[in-house]
Amino acid sequence: MAGLVAAARARELGATPVVLEKGNRPGGSMLLSSGVVWRHHSLEDFHAECPDGDPVLQRRLVEELDDALDWLESLGVAPSARETGNPLTVGRRYDTRTLTDVLVQAAGDVRLEEPFQEAEILATGGFGARLARERGLLLRANEWSEGDGLDYAVARGASLTAGLDQFYGRALPGGVDESEYVSAAQLYARHALVLDDEGRDLGEAAWHESDLVQRLPGSRAWYVVDARALRQSVRERTVAELVEVARTTGGDIRPAEDLPFALPASPKLVEPPFIAVRVHAAVTHTIGGLCIDEQARVLDGAGRPVPGLLAAGADAGGIFTGGYGSGLAAALVFGRIAAETALR
Repeated sequence: MAGLVAAARARELGATPVVLEKGNRPGGSMLLSSGVVWRHHSLEDFHAECPDGDPVLQRRLVEELDDALDWLESLGVAPSARETGNPLTVGRRYDTRTLTDVLVQAAGDVRLEEPFQEAEILATGGFGARLARERGLLLRANEWSEGDGLDYAVARGASLTAGLDQFYGRALPGGVDESEYVSAAQLYARHALVLDDEGRDLGEAAWHESDLVQRLPGSRAWYVVDARALRQSVRERTVAELVEVARTTGGDIRPAEDLPFALPASPKLVEPPFIAVRVHAAVTHTIGGLCIDEQARVLDGAGRPVPGLLAAGADAGGIFTGGYGSGLAAALVFGRIAAETALR
């Protein structure tokens, strides 16, 4: 998303940018997402959620996202919803295919299947594919984000943020087709007893559950739910419907009594039947990345801008470190900023 946004904004300002897309389609991981672009209600909420993130970058995102969303609409893409469905956040939801098509048209010159060589604005999607492969995790994102932008910038003297081992994750029932990355996510840990392979309770998750996914031993766990949990609503569906998606996509769904260990006593398991769902950690995007300033300029180890180099999207780290936030929001806000800085 960040590369398309930067090009669209640059073209609007009179430049003639070229987007070099490594993949065989535009849109990156945005196209595979739920399309919700959101922020926390306040900077204080944002920093509490992501305590190790750069407050200067966080402030820029909070202050500029609403205007950036209006800008998207000015390009001709209307949101499918003007709320996120989550009382903790504000933002808008978009159909990702429509959003991609509008941004491609606004960007102008988008060239597909271009191996990375060099760029002024880096927006290669972080290194989620590489992280997933190195750690034996599933990938819930485009397959082309191998860290090309980071490697290129580091070779030019750029520094990296903390949090390079962190990622925004979701629990999946197994490897699924990219068209099912959103629908197959098992997003009900707060209603489940979460157990490791020895039957040990892995504790509670934050509201977004990404924290739990990152600490699953061996990148897998069992979500055990009772009949009450199955009736709970999660966004537009029930837990029972999410479990059924796991079943239809080939996941391991079994009566909890068939697990190879005894269930520990838990207030979450009251009303039978008890159902166990095998889940696996999946990487959506990385959290750490290149150090940037509020103008999206890539910084060296002394905090000085690397000449002629900017970054946006998941290539830029230091925004969500220690927590969870909207990667699409960062791509939108800092993609626009990168274009404006480049032209200045």
